[in-house]
Amino acid sequence: MTIWKGVFPAVTTKLNEDGSVDISATQSSIERLIENGVSGIIVLPMLGENASMEMEERKAIIKAAVETAGGRVPVLSGLAETTLDRAKKSAKIYQDCGAQGLMVFPSLGYRTDDRETVAWYKGIAAATPLPIMIYNNPIAYGVDCTVDVLKELVDQPEIICIKEETGDIRRVTDMYIAFGDRFSLFCGVDDLIVESCALGVTGWVSGMTNAWPAECVKLFNLCQEENYSQARKLYQVLTPSFHLDTDVKLVQYIKMAEHLVYGAPEWVRAPRLPLIGAERDSVIATIKDAIEKLKTL
Repeated sequence: MTIWKGVFPAVTTKLNEDGSVDISATQSSIERLIENGVSGIIVLPMLGENASMEMEERKAIIKAAVETAGGRVPVLSGLAETTLDRAKKSAKIYQDCGAQGLMVFPSLGYRTDDRETVAWYKGIAAATPLPIMIYNNPIAYGVDCTVDVLKELVDQPEIICIKEETGDIRRVTDMYIAFGDRFSLFCGVDDLIVESCALGVTGWVSGMTNAWPAECVKLFNLCQEENYSQARKLYQVLTPSFHLDTDVKLVQYIKMAEHLVYGAPEWVRAPRLPLIGAERDSVIATIKDAIEKLKTL
C-alpha cells in the first residue's frame, strides 16, 4: 500500500511576464526542491494556479514534473474541477500523464453538503486507481471533510491521505482518535507545522518550502525527531513568512519569496496581478528579514 510522508511542497507554476507557462523554470524549481530533500512534489495545487490553466498546459506541467523527478520522489497533481464528470475525466488524463497520485479539491462550482461531499470523493476514487489525498480547506472552499464525512470514506482504499487545513489544531487529534493510522495525515498550513507535528502528523504540504526547501525539510525533521527546542528557533524565524501562506494572495507572496531567495520569476496569471505599493514593500521586508535571520542560525 502507498504511504506518503515527509515534506511535499505545493509547487508554484513558473510563468513568463506575458502569463505563459515557463516549463524550463518550473522544472528547475522542482529539481531544486528534490535536491534539497523533499519527499514528494505536488504540481497544479491552488498555489500552482490550477484553475487558471488550460488542460493542455496542465498536461505539459505534469509530464515535465514527472520527467524531472525521474522516479526519485512521487509526483502528485492537484485535481480541481466544477463537476464530477470533469473531475473523473481529468483524473484519467493526469494518470496518463504519469502522475502517481492526486490531491483532490472539493467541487469548485458548488458548496457540497456532507452527503454530496462523500459522493464527490467516492466518484473520483472510482474513476482511477491512483492514490488520493483529500484537500480539506473549508476556510477557502466552504466544504469541510469532518470526521463524520471521513467515516463514510474510510472503506475507500484509494483515499489514503488527508491534507488538514481547517486551522483548528484540535482536528488532528480528533482524526487520530477516530481513525488511528488509517489515513496519512498531512499538515496543510505552514504556520501550524510544529504544532501539528507535536500531535502526530507525518507529512506537510507546504507553500514556503518553494523558497526555503532545505530549511523547511530541516524544520520538519527536527519535529519528527521531537527536537522541539531546535525546531522552535527555526520556526520563530520562518513564521512571519509562513503567515503569508495563509493569505488569499499566497500565490503572489510565495512567488515573491522565491524571487528574492533564488531569482525565480514572480509573474502570475490574471486575474491575479503582481504586487505593488505598500503591500509589495511589506512582503519584501518580511522575506528579507527571514533571509537575514537564517544566516545567523
